[in-house]
Amino acid sequence: MRIEQAVPLGRYTTLGAGGEARAFAKPSTVEELEEGLAWARARDLPVVAIGLGSNLLVADEGVDALVLKLDGALAAAEIRDELLVAGGGASNAVCLHRARAAGLGGFEFACAIPGTVGGGVRMNAGAYGSDWAEILVRALVLDDHGGRWLTPGELGLSYRQSTLDQGQVVARAEFRLQPADPDQIKAKVSELQALRKAAQPTNKRTFGSVFKNPDHELTAGLMLEACGLKGHRIGGAQISPRHANFIENADGARAADAIALMAEARRRAREQYGVELEHEVQFLGPLALPPAGD
Repeated sequence: MRIEQAVPLGRYTTLGAGGEARAFAKPSTVEELEEGLAWARARDLPVVAIGLGSNLLVADEGVDALVLKLDGALAAAEIRDELLVAGGGASNAVCLHRARAAGLGGFEFACAIPGTVGGGVRMNAGAYGSDWAEILVRALVLDDHGGRWLTPGELGLSYRQSTLDQGQVVARAEFRLQPADPDQIKAKVSELQALRKAAQPTNKRTFGSVFKNPDHELTAGLMLEACGLKGHRIGGAQISPRHANFIENADGARAADAIALMAEARRRAREQYGVELEHEVQFLGPLALPPAGD
């Protein structure tokens, strides 16, 4: 497995912003992944897997870590009886295609999540009332201590999160699906994709939902819209005019621009609603939000 140095990460994120990774590799087998983890451990270097980069904000200063993008067998998916078996780097789109072709339903909601299986496990990804925890059987997780299969309970899956540490990498996952008519699966996917297209800026460069929905009658998007933030811009980044819980790369956005927008959004939500919004997007590198009251 080839390990590259000083690789720009903007090309690997959906926002298209961020600095360089100190080291970067694309392991295609569990053995290569173990090799990469050992390489990083010998250098006391953190390890991060980035998937499709769709729920990720990378620091402008770069990342002092080994950044992994799973490839090959670790990005493939297949059907075994009523199980969807996929590598951590397999895209949700590929998994959905495999499931539909086999006449298996239950994965349709993932058509609204432009990410990978591993990222979905880490974040307990979900949309339209369903999430990974409902269909996941187990996941193979590798770290410095080797690999082991973990159940949803052992992964600590809850709303948009798990208990996985940054250095733990989801190599594979198995999902239990149910027999369904392929035409009905197609119709459901079309319906969900139409809803997503109507509500979200799908033709813009974003990193997906910015904040988790709070314990409030309003969603994060509706709350920020009511705060008058649609279209608000700082530098090259702007809060989407279509959906206030998305930040678009309007023109050469930097991570610092997105952080400034997020800080302003949290300040206004706290001021107007007394709610402290929690970010859903994952930070990579030296990034942090100031307290919501600042």
